Amino acid sequence: MSVSVVIPVKNGARFITEAVESACVQAEVGLIVVVDDGSTDGTVEVVRAMSDPRIVLIENTRQGVSAARNSGLDEVVSRGCSHAAASWVVFLDADDRLHSGAVSELLAGVDDDCVAVYGDYDRIDENGAFIGRRRFIRGKRKPSGDVLGRLLAGNFLVNGGVMLIRIDIFRSIGGFDETLRHCEDWHAFCRLAATGRIVWRPNAHVLDYRVHRCGTMMDSSIDYRRYETALERVFVDPLICGRFDSRRLARLRRRSEAHLRTYLACQTFRSGAYLRAIRQATRAIMALPSHAPKVVLRLVGTAAGI
Repeated sequence: MSVSVVIPVKNGARFITEAVESACVQAEVGLIVVVDDGSTDGTVEVVRAMSDPRIVLIENTRQGVSAARNSGLDEVVSRGCSHAAASWVVFLDADDRLHSGAVSELLAGVDDDCVAVYGDYDRIDENGAFIGRRRFIRGKRKPSGDVLGRLLAGNFLVNGGVMLIRIDIFRSIGGFDETLRHCEDWHAFCRLAATGRIVWRPNAHVLDYRVHRCGTMMDSSIDYRRYETALERVFVDPLICGRFDSRRLARLRRRSEAHLRTYLACQTFRSGAYLRAIRQATRAIMALPSHAPKVVLRLVGTAAGI
């Protein structure tokens, strides 16, 4: 099987070496495409200095992360690394890193009719040290198979770096929507899930997800309205919505809004804006009162480092 890694980056000189090197140590990876989106901090020079022949650098011109990912995938295909169901891609963020053996763990979950395989992640800080207490929930089961309904209710995948995606299927749905500035990955994952099975690999911790002060989700001023456009787009998408009747779609939409507000509350709490986080959690409960215990539990778990 052919596996490629696409890494979009903008002003990521501090972390890009770790990200690329974590892809280089995956024996099954044949191509690593780094797409620079107009960096001004020396990122391009750092990548150019790396000697692995599998690394390809593309320089975009500030077109956004979705366009960068799509450009990377186009480069993969142009180099002949897409051969029907035998080719897979990982979309790795430039400040994250793959665990050693991550790709082999995910490939072990591939079967004839799945469109993607995913594992779990750990959190690391700016210096690469593990943080939090996610190990306490490592036995938790995650959705597997026909996951579209669960994914509509909330993005349990979190990050594309945890997942192998079939290239031919992902291209057939149009890749990432370049008009979306936030939650573009969730929208794409929902479209992907509408086409086939997404398989979970139990106990496969494949990614180190970096939490740092410059990360998008660590902005204490983060607001739900920034992400509402993606939610609207998801719930009018014919590929996604054609699977459900109007009543179930309405229920899933309420759950999705509550989940997104809860997620933002947790991220805001992690950034240290505690009062703002509580206000966001309150809005999550107002969006779906029946999920109040879950909202509270998530916020408590966040406070405990989970």
